[in-house]
Amino acid sequence: MQRIDDVIKSKFQNDKHRFITNLIYTSNWLNNITAQMFKPYGLSTQQFNILRILRGAGDWKNMHDVKSLMIEKTPNTTRLADKLLDKELIERKRSDSDRRVVFVKISQKGLDLLKEIDELDQKDTIFRFLENISEEEAAQASDVLDRLRG
Repeated sequence: MQRIDDVIKSKFQNDKHRFITNLIYTSNWLNNITAQMFKPYGLSTQQFNILRILRGAGDWKNMHDVKSLMIEKTPNTTRLADKLLDKELIERKRSDSDRRVVFVKISQKGLDLLKEIDELDQKDTIFRFLENISEEEAAQASDVLDRLRG
């Protein structure tokens, strides 16, 4: 295990400074791992997130609601949805009462792709690094992150 102090070759003012630097570094590290995991499927992490949200919704969902549920809040949700539509992973329709309102839902092809990703061997995916921590440590870390966000 590499300590953040060794990775960035820096001294920290205090443990809170070390923690936030470690958090940012780890976030970028995880983003790179997930990007590599989804690359063979032609998906970005944000596109995967949209598919995950739509699978959970089960039916048509307002694009505004999809955007509010995204892990990474991004202004280009419509563009991301357009790419998923081009790949036939989602379907889209406009509201009959207000043409500005757009609804989307996951297609069968999108469901099949998510199933394929779900069935990946966990040791070959983003979850492989979780072997380094126990369930108790994962719960503690999650609690700390929840408190950090207030």
